[in-house]
Amino acid sequence: MPAEQPCSPHGLRRVASLGCLLVSGLWIAAPGEARDEQQIANRVEGLLSQMTLSEKIGQLAQLNSDNGLSPDLSERIRSGRVGSILNEVRVDVVNEMQRLAVEESRLGIPLLIGRDVIHGFNTVLPIPLGLAATFNPELVQRGARMAATEAASTGVNWTFAPMLDVTRDPRWGRIAESLGEDTYLTSRMAAAMVRGFQGERLDGLGSIAACAKHFAGYGASEAGRDYATTNIPENELRNVFLPPFEAAVEAGVATVMASFSDLNGVPATASRFLMTDVLRKEWGFGGFVVSDWASIEQLRIHGFTANDRDSAAAALHAGVNMEMATSVYANHLESLLEDNRISISQIDRMVADILRIKFHLGLFENPYTNPDDFPARGNEQHLEVARQAALESLVLLKNEGVLPLDAESLDTLALIGPMADDGYEQMGTWVFDGQADLSQTPRAALAATLGADKVRYVRALQHSRDQSHAGFDAALEAVAASDGVVLVLGEESILSGEAHSRANIDLPGAQAALVQALKNAGKPIVAVIMAGRPLTLGNILEDVDALLYAWHPGSMGGPAIRDVLLGAVSPSGRLPVTFPRMVGQVPIYYNQKHTGKPATAESFRYIDDIPVRMPQHSSGFVSSHLDAGYTPQFPFGFGMSYSRFEYRDLKVSEVEVPLGEPVEITATLTNTGDVAASEVAQLYIRDLVGNVTRPVRELKDFKRVHLEPGETAELQFELTPESLAFYGQNMTKITEPGRFQVWLGGDSAAPLQSEFTLTLPKSEY
Repeated sequence: MPAEQPCSPHGLRRVASLGCLLVSGLWIAAPGEARDEQQIANRVEGLLSQMTLSEKIGQLAQLNSDNGLSPDLSERIRSGRVGSILNEVRVDVVNEMQRLAVEESRLGIPLLIGRDVIHGFNTVLPIPLGLAATFNPELVQRGARMAATEAASTGVNWTFAPMLDVTRDPRWGRIAESLGEDTYLTSRMAAAMVRGFQGERLDGLGSIAACAKHFAGYGASEAGRDYATTNIPENELRNVFLPPFEAAVEAGVATVMASFSDLNGVPATASRFLMTDVLRKEWGFGGFVVSDWASIEQLRIHGFTANDRDSAAAALHAGVNMEMATSVYANHLESLLEDNRISISQIDRMVADILRIKFHLGLFENPYTNPDDFPARGNEQHLEVARQAALESLVLLKNEGVLPLDAESLDTLALIGPMADDGYEQMGTWVFDGQADLSQTPRAALAATLGADKVRYVRALQHSRDQSHAGFDAALEAVAASDGVVLVLGEESILSGEAHSRANIDLPGAQAALVQALKNAGKPIVAVIMAGRPLTLGNILEDVDALLYAWHPGSMGGPAIRDVLLGAVSPSGRLPVTFPRMVGQVPIYYNQKHTGKPATAESFRYIDDIPVRMPQHSSGFVSSHLDAGYTPQFPFGFGMSYSRFEYRDLKVSEVEVPLGEPVEITATLTNTGDVAASEVAQLYIRDLVGNVTRPVRELKDFKRVHLEPGETAELQFELTPESLAFYGQNMTKITEPGRFQVWLGGDSAAPLQSEFTLTLPKSEY
């Protein structure tokens, strides 16, 4: 064996010709098992030494299983020309594929079976954006573990999640898959999801390999159009977009997926800077990189390469191990090797990375799946995880005293809208395996509690895009005959997700007209919104008396919504993304830069405040929109409760803290209301002067705290030198001395404030 050499500060070691081997974190249970890594390295090297070039190139291929096990696919598996299969979840077919690979191919190398297990499998959790709204990484980890267990019972051993694209554009359809606009929140959730999918060991029962995607910058697609160009300065890339991926690597993520988009003119799939310099050399990533669907072939379409042969060379040189769906590698790597445009050592490194993950997954020892080894999918425990996730994801955005509804005084409840009783639509995007018959809808849940005879349900619109007013009269009749009105609106699941971007993010169809028609009936209206993105709600906000944002809440959305509406539980979700007043404000996000002319309440002028024929000059002299203002409809971190919380006695451990020492921050939190409730205490800072300008606020920590009425909790936070660091002008991470402001409260507009100063040791002045 070649001698080991240090590889990175993340517990990896590089073995010459074989890449990085992970010897800490989730893949190894205890330091005493480090020799397992050497055993795997020996097995990888031994296997490589026996492989033909065709078999090596085969390991770099992932094929889609469109029609199950076709004769052509069977032959490719037997001949060792397939490394992974995509989109096969019939366990008998998967086991037969593995049998062909293990028992009939020359070297018996098992297959990776990939599937998009994004927010559940048969049991569906809220969309990832909704999961982020829980501000509960432990719950998100439980949800990922549940999803992994269900998927693994079908033979799936690899998921293309979590998606870690920080995004500030609600027009982008894939914001539904994201964890929101904030780097820190996304990083915390990234690590939680990786731990959930992969478990304590990759070869454990129910563990599947996770995949951090899309590396990198995809969430900044121009105009929110999927697949569009992204232009992100390197400083912004390192400070905002890359940290969640680094957090996933530190959590032991097995694989990474390259983005479709180009980044500053270089498609990510061909970016050596991303895949080799940052991912492998800087972070010490020890897994492998997979392309996105056909993204190697698309290098030519981008205009980055002249033909598929050049695309194969570009992707391999960048560091992409496996090609998804297309056959550019299979068709061209051999001739590229013959022409010395690539080397056999490069191919060996790519193959070794893949084989190593297969060994870590235990596939060589146990390639087959016995469903009887797993709990039944959709069982009560799994549904309870989905219910709790849905419950904690619900965000109360408005309440004029109408919530919670009093079930005892409700003789009848009008339940109106196209999303009120649609188990399929409430699951949201990316639910290939979601089972609508597991979904419990708001109608079913409310009827179970109140009695079916008390719930007057009228769909009113056939779907969210329906422009017809034909159902309005029936809805008005139900409202007139009822004591309460709940209107469940939103957008169908197909209106968000990949390739489903929208330029207008108002409620689609005639839904706003329905709100107006029902408002004219004179009854208080509670609106519940199910959607895959933040919507612009200005055209209905004044016409509803309460507004509960439910995202697409998954299988158990109905019971969760019922429990909040009827007051069994106080709402506790918080916005993981800013809601704009109108789409023209996009991108609008809480951690913007201050600018040289920041808008304030005193300095800003609305368009109607400007006199006619006013002399031309820079009216207001501040950064804002004349018609929309400078504030959002709802800020990041916002969410109302049925109780009240009071923050007191914010203290910083020292007013002056030596550079390199941690900063301790404490406060007390009291539930001053009448009901038990959960608060998400959020800690924000501002670095007032930096080597590069810093955001007006940055989330640095949060705690979800449940308190009974009158109960007080002591809050403790620690800001480490690492948490105060950022990438400066020379693209190195630094922590600088200087003044910092501190806010602690219930959202990103929290008023409570203190300061501290990081100081240099006197010897360094």
